[in-house]
Amino acid sequence: MLAHLAVALSLTFLAPAAARADLTLPETGGMKYHEKSGDPVRLSAYGLGTGRTYLRAATGDAFTRQKGLSEVAVSPDGRLTAGVPSSYRAGYDSVVVTDRATGKTARIRTVKKPMTAAYASWSRDGRKVALTVEQKSGGTWRVLGFTVVDVRAGTASTVRVAGLARRAGFWWSPDGNLVSMYGTGLRVYRPTDGAVLRTYTDVGLPTGPEDSYAPSGKRLTTWCPSRFKEQVCLLDLATGTIAQRVAVKPEALFGWWDDTHLIAVTTAGKGRRLSVLDLTGRTTRVLADVPAAAWAAELWVNFARTRVS
Repeated sequence: MLAHLAVALSLTFLAPAAARADLTLPETGGMKYHEKSGDPVRLSAYGLGTGRTYLRAATGDAFTRQKGLSEVAVSPDGRLTAGVPSSYRAGYDSVVVTDRATGKTARIRTVKKPMTAAYASWSRDGRKVALTVEQKSGGTWRVLGFTVVDVRAGTASTVRVAGLARRAGFWWSPDGNLVSMYGTGLRVYRPTDGAVLRTYTDVGLPTGPEDSYAPSGKRLTTWCPSRFKEQVCLLDLATGTIAQRVAVKPEALFGWWDDTHLIAVTTAGKGRRLSVLDLTGRTTRVLADVPAAAWAAELWVNFARTRVS
């Protein structure tokens, strides 16, 4: 009798199984994203190249195509979106900021044609958006600097930076500065004037396009320098040294799942998978099987963090 009672009590206090939802993503050839309640990140947007961009509803699972936008990114708190239009208006590129609670939209000018400002990155406090400024010259796109949009003020400021790699991009650091590739490493820039704050030499290039910084802000993922056989390195930001190398060769990284896991696209037989990897390179969870046509169409995904690790 007592034994049966003990079993019954233990079952009573078991945690409920995490609810699972399989989200079908339009125009991906049937790709399903496997989500569970309690996940530390939420798939908030995705796209196929710059021509087909989808945004997830603030509540629920519906994804809606964002006509006229080449990309869209959700703020850290999930309330705002920053979309980059597919075309100029009155000779200017811009960013469209939408308050998802009220539906209010503000279109903020960024750079003048023929420059473009794209690849939106939200600061962790949700107050600013950074964009990478490019211009086509001799048939080749080259990065000129960055634009910082103050969402509350509705203003944008562009800073040109000398000596950038042709394919450099800018993302926020957790402490409110901007980071970009530099040589075989990376540099941290002050967002107000582009002044160099710190250079990490020969540590590999930041992974991008999603946030390369761990949720804690203590580490950053890079593509390992050629002297290592591993492809993914973890940079200790305090010391400026590579703290760990991950024995995995992903085709892309889309940020951190939590402080001890990464989100990656890896090969799986003849196909590809969007997976969660631990820091030894082991797959701990499959998020989606990626159809070949979707990957060939330059699939990208954007996540919003649902909780702090």
